Order: sequence, then structure tokens, then C-alpha cells
Amino acid sequence: MTRPGVGAAVRRCGTRLIGCALAAALLTGCAQSVDPLERMGRKAAQKVRSHPHRAAARAPGAAGPGRDDRAGPAAHRRWGLAEPLDPPPAPPSRPVLPRRAPGAVPPVIERVPTRDKVVFLTFDGGVERDPRFPQLVRDLRLPVSVFLDGSAAGPGRGPYGTLRALGAGVQNRTLTHPYLPGLGYVRQHAEICGQQRRLAGRFGRAPRLLRPPSGDYDASTLRAAGACGIDAIVLGRDPSRTDRLRPGDIILPPRGTGPLTTPTTRLLHHIQQQGFTVARLEDYV
Repeated sequence: MTRPGVGAAVRRCGTRLIGCALAAALLTGCAQSVDPLERMGRKAAQKVRSHPHRAAARAPGAAGPGRDDRAGPAAHRRWGLAEPLDPPPAPPSRPVLPRRAPGAVPPVIERVPTRDKVVFLTFDGGVERDPRFPQLVRDLRLPVSVFLDGSAAGPGRGPYGTLRALGAGVQNRTLTHPYLPGLGYVRQHAEICGQQRRLAGRFGRAPRLLRPPSGDYDASTLRAAGACGIDAIVLGRDPSRTDRLRPGDIILPPRGTGPLTTPTTRLLHHIQQQGFTVARLEDYV
């Protein structure tokens, strides 16, 4: 039978031993956590530090072989392109062409003065004949500008609203698409300003650029365009497969009776083969 004094001493000693053991365990835990989740996180971090490139490849949205992050997986192949279009360079901080002074006539351009290896795709309507064209623009994130007359800008022309939502520039091609030279200032003013108002009402913004029908204009065209708020008269050229492109070329693909996507993809092949890409005209002018 244990005496009362001895039992109390044993209990006090046991308490001290337990306290010391707990203190040692806590100190050990500061050096290395016993929490399995924390240990797993620490091991994962060590793997990332050891293999940063492998970790980046597994990250959500990371590019991989055959993947085009600009337009989804291999979107360029759906349109017959061997490679995706190169992204255009950052646009200039200010327009390449100086802003038109109040009262001055707008300049006439068929090429943008730039050293960037970019060209600009412009279309004179025709989108309504090819319902796949907006899909091409969406898939390739293709910068385009469309010059519309009054018939193409009507409320039933849904594809142009789709293109505008995709970032396409919408510009002026007169109200009724007449032959402008010889009409006189008053009638040309009505054609240009009338389409300015119509496009502003349809798309929420008045155009800054005008392409005269068939590229024909005279001095009255320039005066009327300036009075209607046009900053530049934009012409364009249709390069064949053998033509050499120049930086800043404004391109007008040929119009036919077939789908618009056919000459456009053919032209994109031509652009890529010469080491160019497509930029947005409104970012430069």
C-alpha cells in the first residue's frame, strides 16, 4: 500500500513528464509540420520550383502543341491555313496620319505609312451573301473594316451587326452608291452625310472613313466629305498571288458571286507567305 505522500510525488512527476513531452512535440512540429495537407502543399511547391516549365504547361489556358490560344484549338486549320495568323504588333500610340484640321479636305490614301509588317483588310459589303464570313472573322480574330452603302446598312442586314460586335470597323460608302464625279457638291454632300447619319443611327457611331463607289471622286467629293466629318478617303488594291505586299497596304479582296470566305482565305495564304499579318485599319488612321 502506497503512502499518501509518495503517490502525490509520483503524480507530480508524471505531470511534469507529460508537459515536457508535449513541449518537445510542439517544438518538433515547428520544424516539420505533422499536418499531411501542409506537407503535400510543400512538396507540390518544391516540384514547381524544380520543373517550372512543366508546371506552366499544365496551367489552365497554357498553349500546347497544335493549340492556337488566339482563336481556340487549331481554328486556323478549319479555314485551310497551315498556321495561325501572327498577332499584329501593338498599335501606335497615336494615329499614323495626323488628324484633319477643321475645314481642311481629307487626304486620299491607299496605303498607311508604317514600317510594321502589317496589311489592312477592307470589304465593300458582300457579307450578306456568305453567312460563314462572320464565323471566319470570329475564329481567326481577323481585323477587318467594311465600307457600307445604304442598302447594306439596312435593318435586315444582320451580318454587319455581328461583325461590328466582333470589333470590325464600319465605314461609309455613300447612301445610294452613285458615280460621284460630276454630281456636284450639294448631291455629294447629301450622299455622304446621309449615310453618316444612317450608320450612326444603326451602329451608334458616325464613320471617320469614306470609300467612294468604284474609287471615283473629284474635288467636290473631298469638300463634301470634310464637311460631313470624314477624316480620310480610303482606296484599296486587289493583290494577286504574284504581287509583293508592302507594309501598310490597304487591301480590297476581289468581289465575285461566290462565297466571300474563299477569296479571303486565299488572300490570307498570300499574306502569310510574304511574312505579313493583318492589323486593324482604325488603329492606324
